Amino acid sequence: MPRSFPSSFWFSKFSLALVVVLCGGVSVVKAQDDEVVRVTTDLVVLNITVTDAAGQYVPGLRRSDFKVYEDGKEVAPELITSFALQESPFASVVLLDTSGSMESRMSLGRSAAIRFLDGLREEDVAAVFKFDTKVEQIQDFSGSRDLAPMVYGLRAKGMTTLNDAIIDAADALNKRTEPRKAIIVLSDGIDTYSKASMEKALDSALSVGASIYSVDMSATDGSSSGNTQSAMILRTLADKTGGRFVATPGGPALRDAFAGIANELGHQYTLAYRPVNKSHDGKWRTLEVKLTHGQDLTVRTRKGYRALKK
Repeated sequence: MPRSFPSSFWFSKFSLALVVVLCGGVSVVKAQDDEVVRVTTDLVVLNITVTDAAGQYVPGLRRSDFKVYEDGKEVAPELITSFALQESPFASVVLLDTSGSMESRMSLGRSAAIRFLDGLREEDVAAVFKFDTKVEQIQDFSGSRDLAPMVYGLRAKGMTTLNDAIIDAADALNKRTEPRKAIIVLSDGIDTYSKASMEKALDSALSVGASIYSVDMSATDGSSSGNTQSAMILRTLADKTGGRFVATPGGPALRDAFAGIANELGHQYTLAYRPVNKSHDGKWRTLEVKLTHGQDLTVRTRKGYRALKK
């Protein structure tokens, strides 16, 4: 059940993950005092996750502890319309790479998917897609902690359509009502056959407010990636959407990373503000978050959003 915490709860030691959705028309946002704020202008809505050095969610934060910058310009306090803590269910799509390059890693990929599903809370749901030369949904959204039996019969074959898979995952998530959305990519990261570009894939994820959490299945051990290009692609997908890049496909590090991801998605602050640039030009707006104190803290956020076009 979502909860709101009073403004006396606020900033501590953390890292911060940020999701941004641009809303048009009349928007409804739950305010810090549990009132509903109705806004008739466009809003940028930031879903913020705060974790400590151990990857644990940190409660008790307040609006004044951080600053948001859009295209290098600070968002003035009077433009911030609401701030609230929400503990909410999330919907996710697990994308399992079954292309030929994954032949020696299929068992590891299935194990990684199971580990993520194991970390879901009772109220969370996940679907599973596989992608090679084509993208196919193999498990519908549910709270099940088990993979569908057909997943165990999958064989690695064909080319890699990673970008197309992300777009299909975003389309599926767009139909869900859960306030938090995520795409979990289990892949060696190199797209060889998609019709869509990486930019289109990123725009699709950003447009539905989905963060991408990518696991580098090309890594050969728990400390480094086996393929530099793969790691770069997967890291870019995560960084630009406010997700997390995991550089190990198995072991305790992966288990801990997935536990942290589930915790992040389930506990987030929501801040809404009116855009500094009000032009409906369809252009990219960069975002940056700076802390007002705590120079040793880490801020993790998506890099921006695309403005509405009218």
